[in-house]
Amino acid sequence: MTTSDLELTSYTGVPTTDLPLKAKDFTSDQEVRWCPGCGDYVILATVRSFLPELGLRRENLMFVSGIGCAARFPYYLDAYGLHSIHGRAPAIATGLAVTRPDLSVWVVTGDGDALSIGGNHLIHALRRNINVTILLFNNRIYGLTKGQYSPTSEVGKVTKSTPMGSVDHPFNTLSLALGAEATFAARALDSDRKGLTEVLRAAAAHRGASFVEILQDCPIFNDGSFDLLRKEGAEQRLIHLVHGQPIIFGNDGQFCVVRKGFGLAIAATADVAADDIVVHDAYTDDPEYAYALSRLSDQDLNHVVSGIFRSVNRTTYDDAVRAQLDLARERKPVGPDSLQQLLNGRETWTVGP
Repeated sequence: MTTSDLELTSYTGVPTTDLPLKAKDFTSDQEVRWCPGCGDYVILATVRSFLPELGLRRENLMFVSGIGCAARFPYYLDAYGLHSIHGRAPAIATGLAVTRPDLSVWVVTGDGDALSIGGNHLIHALRRNINVTILLFNNRIYGLTKGQYSPTSEVGKVTKSTPMGSVDHPFNTLSLALGAEATFAARALDSDRKGLTEVLRAAAAHRGASFVEILQDCPIFNDGSFDLLRKEGAEQRLIHLVHGQPIIFGNDGQFCVVRKGFGLAIAATADVAADDIVVHDAYTDDPEYAYALSRLSDQDLNHVVSGIFRSVNRTTYDDAVRAQLDLARERKPVGPDSLQQLLNGRETWTVGP
């Protein structure tokens, strides 16, 4: 990896504008139609407020969604958008990223859309390191289809499709993303406007597949799913990562993260030496460390890690494809009759009457 590679951002080569943009400039004329109290409203407002920072032309922003409540997102932004088909948003975004380097491509998806029917597309987009920013809204339920359990619903979850409680073991979404070798992986809470903006800013700047899980509330079919992370005592549960800082949390910093065997564990700060407390390094090329961080989060929300888990540089799939095409053109220049020659092939036949 060269120094110039490291200086690239996800929107390098995307046309910019000198016009001063504000959140209202990214607000479309469409009526926002989510249920009152839905966490999607906060995410939309945060994204609208953040986008002007990029300084990109609105016509060079592309938001691709699949199916679900989150998939309405492109309608509410005054930028280009594509409401695609169930689970296939990463595949469509891949085609756009490869063929249109002048676009900043974003994927908006939900836990059902991305992790069930779209699971295969998601992991391959991450594995290939496509230059897209993926926002996964996780409310641990199917909302649009009226309350069935999803791939992130906790064990025992009673829903319309699991009246006796779900027996499925849910995905740990960050573990899944890191297992697919995502070069950028992060988590934020919808109600944490500051934390969400910090994560979005870093994800947008990262050249490669940026995966951001956003924990959000569904007030109709899974109300209060993440209340333990919002109400009194949340400080004892939320482990917020800051690069270069010791991982300490709690009301008075009474808990910390230490190394234990091949992984990480939570300990009482008073019981360990200061040097034993893990200092977070989001830029280490050690995937095991980031994966171990993801395993500190549990489905019962006793502990949830948020912030940027990993941010490393690796050649993107779309950059590599375009470089390969340029090399092919150099080796065999394209002439005016090249297409016809390709269609004819090496041998031709004339079919008579």
